[in-house]
Amino acid sequence: MNTKYSPIPVKRALKKLGQDLRDARRRRRIPMELAAERADISRVTLSKIEKGDSGVSLGAYAKVLFVLGMVERLAELAEPTFDKLGMDLETEKLPQRIRIPKKEKGRD
Repeated sequence: MNTKYSPIPVKRALKKLGQDLRDARRRRRIPMELAAERADISRVTLSKIEKGDSGVSLGAYAKVLFVLGMVERLAELAEPTFDKLGMDLETEKLPQRIRIPKKEKGRD
């Protein structure tokens, strides 16, 4: 995705994610060079991640999360329990009544 044409909320979210990852790395006292090495990415890529660059692959972001011990949070992003809109839409489709099917003749 070209960052020039990313929706503003996407840019903001990635920028915040990048800042949070940078802060988490610093709290752990992990230098950029070591974090990049452990994530098997270049220092330049790590710098882009920490700036919230949307051109960096999700896989690279995931590797940094792994290095920081936070990769399980990635799996929770689209978890149904956090998908309020999806759950509301699903609830709208629930049947009004549930009927027990009639037994067929000859089958008991």
